Amino acid sequence: MKRRFLISAGLLAVATIASGQAPKKAVAAKAGATKPAVPHTPWGDPDLQGVWNDATSTPLQRPTGVKDKDILTDEEAVGFEDQLANDLSRDRRDGGNEIDVNRAYNEHWMDSRRLKITQDRRTSLIIDPPDGRIPALVPLSPERQKARAARAAANNRFNAGLPEDYVDMSLPVRCIIRTDSPPYLPTIYNNDFQIFQSPGYVVIGPEMIHSARIIPVDGRPHLNKNLHQWLGDSRGHWEGETLVVETTNFRSDDGVIFQNANPETYKITERFRRVDANVLNYEFTVEDPTTWAKPWTARIPWVKIDPEEQMFEYACHEDNYDFVHFLSGARDREKRAAAGK
Repeated sequence: MKRRFLISAGLLAVATIASGQAPKKAVAAKAGATKPAVPHTPWGDPDLQGVWNDATSTPLQRPTGVKDKDILTDEEAVGFEDQLANDLSRDRRDGGNEIDVNRAYNEHWMDSRRLKITQDRRTSLIIDPPDGRIPALVPLSPERQKARAARAAANNRFNAGLPEDYVDMSLPVRCIIRTDSPPYLPTIYNNDFQIFQSPGYVVIGPEMIHSARIIPVDGRPHLNKNLHQWLGDSRGHWEGETLVVETTNFRSDDGVIFQNANPETYKITERFRRVDANVLNYEFTVEDPTTWAKPWTARIPWVKIDPEEQMFEYACHEDNYDFVHFLSGARDREKRAAAGK
């Protein structure tokens, strides 16, 4: 049964402007120049609560076709968005059998908001380096090369219908973790995030899969570096109106760390800043000197969704219940092959 998340509504601060004896035009000009105050919780922290959506077609990296463009003109933005929307469409049937099969989940199942580029008309979500591209990769150590080769071999066995063990199935297939581990990037659906706050804590509940990321903001130290978790160990603090979250101590299981970074040296710093009643800027910086030549940063606007729209429990009960069939089927195929059938 689907269960609805409870939505905590933030209290909007109301600015009162005293008119005094000033002329009406002067008062209006002064009022227009005053930005709306960011709402705060009853205990004084900036209020980030609500349900937010990060869907966009703006790519993480800047496409080569606009490699010299950081911000598009209005006219360019229309063409850029139309091209991206066409490329992302799941209703197209012009790619040949293999590609069209991958589009079996048509647009009915997708988040339509993902077909729009960001309002600032940027050509990439990456804002640093200035070229909008992920920095050069650092050559892998022999140990990491071996681990990747082992994971690739397991994936090939699974795709061939011959898994040797349940661990041959990836973590998403086993319904353990998917896109609920930071950094948060737009995907084809389930792009909502619900933020809760209480004194000393911020909680982020992604719509995708089943995690609730509990972030202390009370100044406590990080966990011992030898204690690793699926979502890492997060600690937050406030820098003015911005929530800054530093996360380390990710589990080393292959596929958990963002872009297969090294769990021993990987760190992510996230920044959450509410810019107005309906937009929250999410920014992250990832660094790992054994994976990328230098740290890099991306920014994604989160837009507040209609309060009437609900977030439902994401119940992943497909392949995890089907392990017995995957494994028994593989053993049956091996027996048939050995018998020449």
